Amino acid sequence: MPRPYALLDVFTNKALTGNPLAVVLNAEGLSDTQMQQIANEFNLSETVFVLPPENPAHNAAIRIFTPSMELPFAGHPTVGTAVFLAENRFGAPDNDMDALILLEEKVGLVRCAVSLQKGKATTAEFDVPKLPQPAQKLGEIDVIAAALSLEPNEITFENHTPLAWEAGVPFAFVPVADMDALNRLQPVEKYWEEAFGTISHNNAFAYCRQTVHVDSSFHARMVYLENGLPREDAATGSAVAAFAASIARFDAPLDGTHKYHIEQGYKMGRPSAISLEIEIRDGKIHTHRIGGQAVILARGELLL
Repeated sequence: MPRPYALLDVFTNKALTGNPLAVVLNAEGLSDTQMQQIANEFNLSETVFVLPPENPAHNAAIRIFTPSMELPFAGHPTVGTAVFLAENRFGAPDNDMDALILLEEKVGLVRCAVSLQKGKATTAEFDVPKLPQPAQKLGEIDVIAAALSLEPNEITFENHTPLAWEAGVPFAFVPVADMDALNRLQPVEKYWEEAFGTISHNNAFAYCRQTVHVDSSFHARMVYLENGLPREDAATGSAVAAFAASIARFDAPLDGTHKYHIEQGYKMGRPSAISLEIEIRDGKIHTHRIGGQAVILARGELLL
């Protein structure tokens, strides 16, 4: 049966930038193996399969696959799917309007506030369903530096040190001295597992305080190895969701609501912008949200 799909660029307001995403509708009847094969066929960082929700009060259940594995949660698939479902339902509005999209993901229910704006790219923001928690133990600084082709003295700035966190998916967060070091880093397989652990998702999110845009808070790259080959992600919302823990720990924001903008994807020629909002109570993260824009690039059908 034909299954409609769309290709979107997420965490951007301009096509052919940001992080590409495939969203497949009417995915009921597809086996796990078929979903994995389709994701491999698209060969994007993630492909989303939209299924009927278990709770009829929700909009959809979704499953998220990389070309090699299923993820319980990911940021740019959540933003992109919410935008796609809202635009499918309401089309291009004549006036600005808001919508609420409720997505059942493996990590839990994700509430997405979608803003459809006349003449502008649609924006979605969601409450992260899980607070950041410590993840795997990382290697020593010299090993982390070797795994990223950097010098040990480049693995820090201010009081920031490498730590691993997860808010659905684990990441190693590595502060680097400046944008020059960030642009030079390259994954080295020989040291990777010693630096970032032997878990299946031992991806590294490297970041610095120096930015391209004055209104940005951090500049970042998310790099990893897939089948021994270095790969990079243009925009990683699930990493930024966990990155909130490093911000809370090292920057120690006061009680209240704080907004941050993270640049990513510039080294790849796919500039992206991810918004992070953290609510601090009693010195700890109470809630946090991820947001960004998305644009639909193409539509088609899978004949499966």
